Amino acid sequence: MQKRILGNSGLEVSALGLGCMGLSFGYGPVTEKQQGIQLIRAAVEAGVTFFDTAECYGPFINEELVGEALAPFRDQVVIATKFGFKDGDSKKGLDSSPARIRAVAEASLKRLKTDVIDLFYQHRVDPSVPMEEVAGTVKDLIAEGKVRHFGLSEAGVDSIRKAHAVQPVAALQSEYSLWWREPEKEILPTLEELGIGFVPFSPLGKGFLTGKIDEHTTFDTTDFRNIVPRFSEENRKANQRLVDLLGEIARQKEATPAQIALAWLLAQKPWIVPIPGTTQLHRLTENLGAADLPLSAADIHEIDTAFAAIPVQGDRYPVHLQKRVGK
Repeated sequence: MQKRILGNSGLEVSALGLGCMGLSFGYGPVTEKQQGIQLIRAAVEAGVTFFDTAECYGPFINEELVGEALAPFRDQVVIATKFGFKDGDSKKGLDSSPARIRAVAEASLKRLKTDVIDLFYQHRVDPSVPMEEVAGTVKDLIAEGKVRHFGLSEAGVDSIRKAHAVQPVAALQSEYSLWWREPEKEILPTLEELGIGFVPFSPLGKGFLTGKIDEHTTFDTTDFRNIVPRFSEENRKANQRLVDLLGEIARQKEATPAQIALAWLLAQKPWIVPIPGTTQLHRLTENLGAADLPLSAADIHEIDTAFAAIPVQGDRYPVHLQKRVGK
């Protein structure tokens, strides 16, 4: 697996990381613990060195799973986790008070079975706490040796600049894929200017770009895609054209739609590190194959031109979740 460095931070990680959220949260039933451990360790064996979790995934059980799975490889991997919700519960609202940040750091260290958090993200910007205070608190944790690098998730340009002025931001994590390209307008230029790495989550469009979901797919009652406008039956039917197009390109390249979607992201900037998630070993292998799929400038142009002709239908978040992003 090739390595990449997140911006100017010096933080080196595998070109593709593993988003671990779906093993415990958001996409249906919790994966059986030993199966989750097996998947994470298979990723390590395949060369993945970058693993993403958060206290609110579960809550808490995802960090515990990641900590146990990676304990034998701790010195070989980079673990990212997040703070920012009341009591670690994303349904309870935001809390990035300095006391809460410190409490999360201590609890996460225990759950992750480690003495340092490699990358500590603010999960969502908290309008009630000045960004300078948030960044200052993480700066103190770095000085104390409990955290190595500071990150933000779904933050807007103003928040990124305010944070970076206090404590250099190593990475921004936000949604970015062939069917969500909003970051190209302001976020990517700002990150390039400041030397901040970019970690796209949902790089496969929450599974839609794999071609395994269509208008007839039914999701588990606990799957959050049930409330995502873009995943309404009507919008899935309308957006099928995108997946069909991706499938055509994949056939030409003797690859899968997922591999094309990930290779496209990797080709955008050398400091972009997508973190696709999966619960299936064969999907893990498929996704990681994208790191060895080079796309030429002509390929990228062809993909961009084709996708530009098909407008995506449906918002990426319901209104109450959309209010938390881009601040």
